[in-house]
Amino acid sequence: MQIETPPTDKPYDKPEGERRGLLIVNTGDGKGKSTAAFGLALRAHGRHHVHGKSVKIFQFMKVPSARFGEHRMFEQLGIPIEGLGDGFSWKSQDLEHSAQLARQGWEKAKAAILSGDNFMVVLDELTYPLIYGWMPLDDVLQTLKDRPKEVHVVITGRRCPPELIELADTVTEMSLVKHAFKAGIPAQRGIED
Repeated sequence: MQIETPPTDKPYDKPEGERRGLLIVNTGDGKGKSTAAFGLALRAHGRHHVHGKSVKIFQFMKVPSARFGEHRMFEQLGIPIEGLGDGFSWKSQDLEHSAQLARQGWEKAKAAILSGDNFMVVLDELTYPLIYGWMPLDDVLQTLKDRPKEVHVVITGRRCPPELIELADTVTEMSLVKHAFKAGIPAQRGIED
């Protein structure tokens, strides 16, 4: 490891643009896409729930009855988190039904984005129903363009369509360097769920 001297000068000038809702995408094969989105949701909730604006989280692949750690905590904090799917595709008994759930879920998410009632809407795992062709990308892109100016949207999932990346304001690609699962270590309670 190389030791560095901490910078003493500010490395950037203050931006001059107007504040507005951002489109943020967390993609890539590395771990942490949803976790980072949930961190933003917590920050936004802590800042804005007192001003009457809320945060909503939609999970496109999780079942409505999912009770992972984040569901328990968001429930305690009063942050709505809604599973819209029937589990990942390899668990599905009927992929056409999975596609139908994704389309119905998108209508709920679209309404939450366009209403202007929410400071932030998280679309967790949205990339999967898009790349499987279950939902129309054009409608998603148009909704994001038409959303009220102050609404932030966070999208997660692998293989994000380039059209979404192009539209986004901030894109982070999580790269996989190493993962415990590949070393034969099973999913851990409190880490993966």
